[in-house]
Amino acid sequence: QVQLVESGGGLVQSGGSLRLSCVASGRTFGTYLVGWFRQAPGKEREFVSAIDQAGSKPYYTDSVKGRFTVSRDNAKNTVYLQMDNLKPDDTGIYRCAGSRMTGWVARPTDFIYWGPGTQVTVSS
Repeated sequence: QVQLVESGGGLVQSGGSLRLSCVASGRTFGTYLVGWFRQAPGKEREFVSAIDQAGSKPYYTDSVKGRFTVSRDNAKNTVYLQMDNLKPDDTGIYRCAGSRMTGWVARPTDFIYWGPGTQVTVSS
């Protein structure tokens, strides 16, 4: 069993930055690929980014490429999402999730553990 908890959300102006953290419990954290999803009011959950178990293969949805950076520190059981040049369309609840799969994993159904989420609001 793995428990995930996000932090680092908040209110920021357009063009600003935030750094989200996803801290996991359990000694098997390094065996999980970790993804970030977001959901805005009235919209479906959207894949944002993910990083493989070793932290060597990050990948992103097109709308955040060049602005967001995902990384992980397995010694600290933590995955980070650095978000720069934020836009109002980035507003939503951001949740991290863990998957035992490998490769390009981006469907919510491929993730088995989820954090409760942290709110990110970008004002124009």
